Amino acid sequence: MNSELQTTSALLEAWPAMTPEERLEAFERIPRAEVDDFFLELPPRDQAALILALPAGERRIWMRLLAPDDATDVIQEVPEEERAGFMAMLGQTARREVTALMAYQEDDAGGLMSPRFARLRPEMTIDEAIAYVRRQAQSGLVETVHYSYVLDSEQRLLGVVTFRRLFSGQRDQIVRDIMRSELTKASEDMDQEQLAQLFTEKHLLAIPIVDDTGHMKGIVTVDDIVDVVEEEASEDIQKIGGTEALDGRYLEVGFLQMVRKRGGWLAALFLGEMLTATAMGHFEKEIAAATVLALFIPLIISSGGNSGSQATTLVIRAMALGEVRLRDWWRVVHREFASGLTLGLMLGSIGYIRILLWQSLGWYDYGVHFQIVALTVACSLVGVVLFGTLAGSTLPFILRLLRQDPASASAPFVATLVDVTGLIIYFRVASFILAGTLLK
Repeated sequence: MNSELQTTSALLEAWPAMTPEERLEAFERIPRAEVDDFFLELPPRDQAALILALPAGERRIWMRLLAPDDATDVIQEVPEEERAGFMAMLGQTARREVTALMAYQEDDAGGLMSPRFARLRPEMTIDEAIAYVRRQAQSGLVETVHYSYVLDSEQRLLGVVTFRRLFSGQRDQIVRDIMRSELTKASEDMDQEQLAQLFTEKHLLAIPIVDDTGHMKGIVTVDDIVDVVEEEASEDIQKIGGTEALDGRYLEVGFLQMVRKRGGWLAALFLGEMLTATAMGHFEKEIAAATVLALFIPLIISSGGNSGSQATTLVIRAMALGEVRLRDWWRVVHREFASGLTLGLMLGSIGYIRILLWQSLGWYDYGVHFQIVALTVACSLVGVVLFGTLAGSTLPFILRLLRQDPASASAPFVATLVDVTGLIIYFRVASFILAGTLLK
């Protein structure tokens, strides 16, 4: 084994690029004192693959090392026919907890939570509460002791006590006196993306999950939500780039699956671009009469596509971070209208000056009507950039209204849409400005 893989940190960095055989060999060489921590650092997909590669007699050890929420993630990563065997490796309590977690949708808060949390009764004294939390921590039945949750006899959530508050309280006080009854909590069916936004807004290490009647079901910790944020960001970036979200790491996705994920979008975009050829065919007479117009077609449609891609990327990202909601559509349209008009005027001015400069320096002869050709290009750029900006900023809102993922408004899709409309705008402007001169 290479010397750079001797430390677990270096091995974690090299892990994604290793073959399954290399991973198993490296894993078996990790010192016993470090191997548990290394295994827990791996993502669920890699944990599942590693367990499947180990001899049957060793698998139970690693499954029982996992917390219930982590064990649930691992079981969801293995093939359907292997899941019963993985469930059988768990202890009775863990098996019951995992079964309950698997009943939730994968993207729900309930599917991320751990049912193991520090719990207290409101009538306990501070000394009793500290001793009780210590016993829970020693038994391994709590995910974190930063927060202890106060429940009534029916397991309804009454409040929360922080670690600091618990240990700084007076011995004769009771838990009810020091708990905070106003606390941030989430429903078990809350979408994981909304839950991530809640963590960002409140800056908490854990959030309790409750059902419709206020009964506490578990907690989601910040380390769980970090994985969710990374997963959601990866999916959004892939969709914005014009491909379906990949089901694994780039190097681990099979060739046929990669083609399928990308081919559908490419085919759809290709069919969309065919409309561009149709539009050019419609304006064939104008192009024949004023061939100089054809020189600026790439400039016009690329400027519109770029402005649309910018707008859609900014709006999708703002939606993902919770900065923009559906009710903000008019503010966004108003803002993007001003931005698109300003950017269009800027590019139009550059295009106008460029044509006049090239003509005056003798670098290219645009004909005797070069000034109105420059005006046509400038006005077209204003219209195309403005339309591209408005289309790119509006499309994510339309998709959200239709309950679709706004990230599906990919930059290539917006660019294709603007290519077609850009040609129409360009030649309509040319027909108006050049009428009686180049176009008769």
